[in-house]
Amino acid sequence: MSFFLPRVSFLTPTTASTIPLTLAYIDRTRNRSRAMGVTDSGGQAFDRAQEFKQFEESKLGVKGLLDSGLASLPPLFIHRPETLSYLRPTGPRPCSIPTINLSGCCDSARRPAPPSLRAARELGFLQVVNHGVPVEVLDRTVAAVKAFHEQPAEAKVRIYRRQSDTGVSFFSNVDLSLSKAASWRDTLQVRLGPKLVDTEEIPEVCRNEVLEWNQQVERLGSILLGLLSEGLGLSPGKLQELTCLDTTMMPDLTVGLTSHADPGVITVLLQDQVGGLQVKHGDEWVEVTPVPSALIVNIGDILQIMSNDEYKSVDHRVLANSSQEPRVLIVVFCNPSNRENEFGPFPELVSSDKPAAFRQFTFNEYMRRFFTKELDGKSQINYFRA
Repeated sequence: MSFFLPRVSFLTPTTASTIPLTLAYIDRTRNRSRAMGVTDSGGQAFDRAQEFKQFEESKLGVKGLLDSGLASLPPLFIHRPETLSYLRPTGPRPCSIPTINLSGCCDSARRPAPPSLRAARELGFLQVVNHGVPVEVLDRTVAAVKAFHEQPAEAKVRIYRRQSDTGVSFFSNVDLSLSKAASWRDTLQVRLGPKLVDTEEIPEVCRNEVLEWNQQVERLGSILLGLLSEGLGLSPGKLQELTCLDTTMMPDLTVGLTSHADPGVITVLLQDQVGGLQVKHGDEWVEVTPVPSALIVNIGDILQIMSNDEYKSVDHRVLANSSQEPRVLIVVFCNPSNRENEFGPFPELVSSDKPAAFRQFTFNEYMRRFFTKELDGKSQINYFRA
């Protein structure tokens, strides 16, 4: 899955100068407090349902809006003042995301010691280097995904859809129909597991690169699952028995992506050097500063549940992009291979001293709830607590 967050600025009559997107939110939201909560630039009540319908039927996506000569931020994408103030830094960053060297990780004698995985227990996020994915593959994948999103709207409209039997789709905001305000991003979704899609359905402009990336990340995913299993005192193959690489590529083009936690087992993320990803640690937001050639790994809700709260799935977000370049994030979700199996804490991790913190449920049940509410942070996992 890949996300594309284009750089955007607007000209206002008062300043006649370029305003970064987040500032545009603030400036254009100040006076939007009528009975419906939001008004358009002419002072009329904002009909969200109508604007949502028009946006979806246009099949333009965010990039298409910009290419059409957008002069101001549409009300659909304007967040409330309290959301915007929440994005402002509250003080110095309290810590940084640890970087783990995976060099030699295929050799059990040289595997990173379990203490090096403490970031999975405390922060839920880590960056990995020397992971075995060639730098050229990373660069080609980012460039190809960017090339897809930079195409004219008519080149992408064929696959603009919310649901896809082919496993390939292009859309804007997975929770667009549920969220109070949309995020400024477009998404290309390519499902490559557990069953490979018809490769001819993958857009030609990025097809070879997507398939090459998938091959590399399958190998890396197996290594990461083995390390995380060992970190719990389990056999290296324990997690891999239950999971598959559900390679859902989402380069993203407002808040770029609102605060949320990932639903699966683990997520592997490739970001370009633009940055903007933040992780919540306590009451503070920690910047994930891009490290050249590094990949980001974060714990998903399902792994927190299976680990009986040993590993932590945490809220994270992507700030709006005010740089001169569009931002690309490429995400791979590692999810349970059988969605009808019941999941809960591993029996080996449950004892009289530490009873099961979560009830049993199927992954399909989990995902149904996930897609019936907007992305809003950690309330999802708490619904399944025992």
